[in-house]
Amino acid sequence: MAEDTARDLRGVLDRVEKAGDGEDQVNVGEILETVGQRSFGPILIVISLIAFTPLGAVPGVPTLLATLVVLIAGQILFGVRHFRLPQAILRRHMEREKFTRSLGFTRKAARAVDAILKPRLSWLFSGPYVRVAALGCILVALTVPPLEVVPFAGTVSWAAIAAFGLALVAHDGLFAIVALGFAATTPYVIWTTLF
Repeated sequence: MAEDTARDLRGVLDRVEKAGDGEDQVNVGEILETVGQRSFGPILIVISLIAFTPLGAVPGVPTLLATLVVLIAGQILFGVRHFRLPQAILRRHMEREKFTRSLGFTRKAARAVDAILKPRLSWLFSGPYVRVAALGCILVALTVPPLEVVPFAGTVSWAAIAAFGLALVAHDGLFAIVALGFAATTPYVIWTTLF
């Protein structure tokens, strides 16, 4: 399930930018089709990147993105090899200009992220790590809806999900450990944000 043709963040962004090419709008289905419906890592990265852009501050968007993570990661957890999502979600769309502009925000950081990503501790990917990552992503994604009341309060949650995705794409076990660290801090962030 972790087989991904893109091996760095810039490669994922290059693929995503082609979604719905030539159209005025791009929908969730086109994005998933572009990155590949068996590519768990790139999909996690794309969802997280959208959450980090100005679109992530639009009411309802963080919860929609978290729902996508839960639905996709849940299928990974149960060994489904080809993602299936409700048509109502696949048809959700945004203007191409906003989508491209949002991706542009992340390109500046992509070079720095790619410089530190490399295959290491790859033994973490020979066992059940993908399912552990899927379970971690589900638990972290469930923290997003309550945090939506405070703009960008879910940053730590999305950082954890992005780190899981990056670890899977680059087969970087160190990033996998970083992802677990981010995930472990999520309950503290919720507590301090909401109480």
